[in-house]
Amino acid sequence: MPESTIHNGQMLDVAADLLALLGDTSTEPRTDPQLEALTLAVSADLPVLLWGEPGIGKTAALTQLADTLGLPLTTVIASVHEPSDFSGLPVVGDDPATQGVPMAPPDWAVRLVRAGHGLLFLDELSTAPPAVQAALLRVVLERRIGTLHLPPGVRIVAAANPRSSAADGWELSPPLANRFVHLRWAHDHEVVVRGLGGTWPVATMPRLDPARLPDAVAFARRAVCELLAARPNLVHQLPKSETLRGGAWASPRSWDMALRLIAFATAAGTSRDVLSLLVRGAVGDGPGLELLASLDRMDLPDPEDLLANPAAAVLPERGDLRQVVLDGVVAAVRNRPDEARWHAAWTLLAAALETGAPDLVVVPASTLAALRQDGWEVPVEIEQLSGAVSLSRRVDRVAAVAGVRG
Repeated sequence: MPESTIHNGQMLDVAADLLALLGDTSTEPRTDPQLEALTLAVSADLPVLLWGEPGIGKTAALTQLADTLGLPLTTVIASVHEPSDFSGLPVVGDDPATQGVPMAPPDWAVRLVRAGHGLLFLDELSTAPPAVQAALLRVVLERRIGTLHLPPGVRIVAAANPRSSAADGWELSPPLANRFVHLRWAHDHEVVVRGLGGTWPVATMPRLDPARLPDAVAFARRAVCELLAARPNLVHQLPKSETLRGGAWASPRSWDMALRLIAFATAAGTSRDVLSLLVRGAVGDGPGLELLASLDRMDLPDPEDLLANPAAAVLPERGDLRQVVLDGVVAAVRNRPDEARWHAAWTLLAAALETGAPDLVVVPASTLAALRQDGWEVPVEIEQLSGAVSLSRRVDRVAAVAGVRG
């Protein structure tokens, strides 16, 4: 063998060693809302669609997720397949008139069924033509490919580029889009820098508390049902824009997905940021934000409980939620006026002044003062609150004067 051939072979071996060193990376626990949202949706067995610009790391995130979960990853580039690759290829048997013509599934589907579990990754979904998207409807919703039915251990995740940055891109059809939880995938500068340095964040499955499962289901059902009972127009909202129809929008199907996500998030103690990504990714931004606001109100204390024992009251820390609680307390006194309840409300307002922004008590205090009836003793808290009310009003007048002069 020529010496040059041997030398070149050795250089290739050295190159392989260098490539191995470059691929030798580690992982670290890290709070990442979009990664947490992905793993929770996967654990809830809901199809997920990652939206992001090319090269943003969608495929890498799925590869790392599959490794973490110990699932074989099956990648299918949707745009290079024919509709029959998902609906099945007809195979003529001995007697088609009697036996019919079975639809043979592709080899990758057979491998998934044999394994019994896995992560099916449908990549480049936005470059798949409408006929292929139509064939994917049964795969995503019914988990059927030809005559095969994917086992429960298989999870489905897809990725797509926005049409503006997709090669020969198409808008997603509304029926297909409505079958996914849509997550916007963006890069984190610090994660990229640490990853290129050899350390990437690790994906972990949410830890579901077995003791919280029944309450989590009851809470999720109550949250969704109460909102839709009060806002029936949110049940089904097909967007008018073709682009918006290819994203998350509200329908009975997507509300069912949102309910499941709330139950899983509640059982896992998921943060609000992650829950926000999930519910908005299921039903769209508008309905999703209304659902989040409804969830906040569900956790608020009952005004009657607060009036019954104002000394032990614990008020919300968030200013907007605290304002809702204080307004509710004043409304409860107005609906059932009583001197003891009136005094209890002043105690609550004084506690709110000590632990929060003074401007939050201005309107409730003014309204509560107007509810006083003849003979009711003036509480000592009024002097404490009057300073905050008068100061706030002086600030408002100064601001109004400054606005007029400006």
